[in-house]
This record gives sequence, structure tokens and C-alpha cells, in this order.
Amino acid sequence: MLYHAFEMTHAALTPVRYAAIRSREALGSPLNPWAYTHLGKAMRAGLEVFEGATRRYGKPAWGLDEIRIHGQPVPVSIETSLDLPFCRLLHFRRELGAMAQRRARDPKVLIVAPLSGHYATLLRGTVAAMLPEHDVYVTDWVDARTVPLSAGRFGLEDYTDYLIRFLQHLGPRTHAMGVCQPGVPLLAATAVMAQTNDPCKPASIIIMGSPIDTRRSPTTPNKLATEKPIEWFERKVIVSVPWPHAGYMRKVYPGFLQLTGFMTMNLERHMDAHYNLYADLIKGDGDSAAQHREFYDEYLAVLDMTADFYLETVKQVFQEQALAKGTFRHRGEIVRPDAITHTALMTVEGERDDISGIGQTQAAHDLCVNIPAAKRVDYIQPGVGHYGVFNGTRWRTEIQPRVRDFIKSNPGSA
Repeated sequence: MLYHAFEMTHAALTPVRYAAIRSREALGSPLNPWAYTHLGKAMRAGLEVFEGATRRYGKPAWGLDEIRIHGQPVPVSIETSLDLPFCRLLHFRRELGAMAQRRARDPKVLIVAPLSGHYATLLRGTVAAMLPEHDVYVTDWVDARTVPLSAGRFGLEDYTDYLIRFLQHLGPRTHAMGVCQPGVPLLAATAVMAQTNDPCKPASIIIMGSPIDTRRSPTTPNKLATEKPIEWFERKVIVSVPWPHAGYMRKVYPGFLQLTGFMTMNLERHMDAHYNLYADLIKGDGDSAAQHREFYDEYLAVLDMTADFYLETVKQVFQEQALAKGTFRHRGEIVRPDAITHTALMTVEGERDDISGIGQTQAAHDLCVNIPAAKRVDYIQPGVGHYGVFNGTRWRTEIQPRVRDFIKSNPGSA
């Protein structure tokens, strides 16, 4: 009923939203004398804020059509390298032209995007910073409400299997970067590949702001995940996808619930941001309004996760800390991070991270005891929160150069 109520509310507001759009356009017409009055500007600003707050946000575009390498423009095309029911492996192909031979040895990097409510496009800045010097692939997770029941289940073990399959598809000497949530399954996939002596095990893994061991510096989201038994989550937040979506009757954790949780953590900040948008629109500050739209067009676009994946993640990662305690299983076998010997490990944390606290990602080093010290790096970025670890100025100027150097110093063997 919850999902149906959400859909009905959205449908009921649609005529009002379209009326707001038309009214805003009329008030903004240069032929309308009201457009030049303070009242007219205030009404138009209010209508725009209302329209943005009631819109259904689709998957954002990547917007990475071109990069610069040594000052030269290089076109970028996005191709699907491997297409699976719950994830597409995207390749950001650089049209290098005369640079092709010089860049042929650029490291191949798999960026594992989080499956935690937002689309992979949240990592646009991450990808953009890596593209000039790396051959980049990204996991593009599919909205579960669009996946029919005939595609089967998708849980935490399946997620791990997908990462193994992607690494095997890309071949030896691939580097893998797990941003936030993927830290646990990426470390698990690497351990499984080491235990089976898979020749495609990654040359290095970079784990960023990830809940490897949530017993360390527990944050508000960590605590919320442990306050209730897993049966409570199953009863309260798991719903069936309604008709007419392709995933009709699939059990999911809806994206709109995840978004609600994100926003209530910092509700005052979001309310202030929308009030500032209203004020900026009245003043005619187009740059500030454009920055607001750019951020919220991404932030408010969410996808559904399968119930299996969500519940297993809450239970095994946040409630049981299974990987950290040595009880994490994959296809019946205990996952042993101590089996990793040849894959280099880098961990990155943000000093002000309020989602994955200090020490949670560092815990990977304590689990991977057989990786030589020369193949390890642990870095804490001062002055950034969770999103600053993989996006923004500090990422581009301080974190990414360290990641680049780490990858170059650990090329792996063919």
C-alpha cells in the first residue's frame, strides 16, 4: 500500500504541477508587466520551487562527452561492455586519435558505484577525474522496479558474483575502486578470487568511505540499522512494485524511502537550500539557482533496490559485521580476506564522514593481513565529509592524485 500511496499522490499532484509550470511561464513572459514586479518575481520563484519539489526525477545524464588530456579535447563515448539483468557495465571510451599509442598503457579501472538509492551518475566527478589517465569502466546498477520477476533474485551474494564476472570480463591487471557501499562486496569478491587463484583477480583495490567494520566510530545511519531486528525492516520498509512497472510484484526497498532517510538526516540544511533557491530566483541570481538545480537534479533521482539485497546488506554488513568477524559466506564458503596476497590495497576516508566513520574503511587492512606493507596505503582526507571523498575539489586535487599514483605503483602481473 505504501508504494501505491506514493504513486497515487504523485499522480494527483501532476495536474497541479503542470498548472504551476504554465503559470510560471506566463509570469516570466517579457510581455507580462507582472514579470517586472517584486510580487510577480516572488510568485514565479514560488512556483518553480513547488514544481521542483513535486517532480519525478529520472535517471540523470552523465554529461561526459569530452575530456581534456594535456590540454587537448578528447571526445568520450559511453558503451555497454556487458549487460546483465541488474547491472550494465559501462565503458567510457576515449576517442584518442593520435594519442592512442601514447595512452595504450593507461591502467584499466573498474569503478564500482554504490547501490544505495542513487544512480551511478552520482560518481560523475569521480569518473571525470579518472578519465584522462585511465581506461574507465563503471557499474551502472538498474532500478529494480524495471526488472521483471523472471530475471530472478538479486542479493548480496549475487552482487559479489557480478563483481567477479565484471573483473573476469575485463581480464588481468584490472584495478577496482569501490565507493562507499561496494567496499564489502568488492573486498569479498577479491578474497573469493584469491581463494580460487583466479588469474583475473584485481591488481589493486581502492576502498573509499566504506562500512567494512561498522563497530568502529558508529554513525547515525549505522545506529539506525541496529536499533531494530531485521524482521522490523522486512515488515516496515519492504513493498511490492505496483503495476504498470516492469518489475510488478517484485519486493523492493523503494528509492523514495531511502531519499526520505537521507533528507531527514539534514532536513534543516535542505530546507535552507530551497529557501535560498527561492531568494536567488527573486534576485535573479541565475548562477546560484543553476548550482542548486544541478545538485538536486542528481540528489532527488533515486532507484529501488531489491528486498533481498537491501535486507542482506542491513543484516550482514551493519548488524552482524560478518566480513569483519570472519563469518561472511559466499556460496556456502567462508570468505577469507587473509587469502589476498598479490592485490594491493588502498583505503580512503574523510575526516568528517558522517555516514562511514573513521576506522570503518581502515578495517580492511586488519583483515588483509597477508598483503605486504609495500602494497598498502591508508589515507584520511582532512576537512571532507562522505561525498567529498569521491567528488569535489579535494577529490580532484588531493585524493585522486594519490589514487593515480597508487595504481601506477601497483600494475599487477599479466
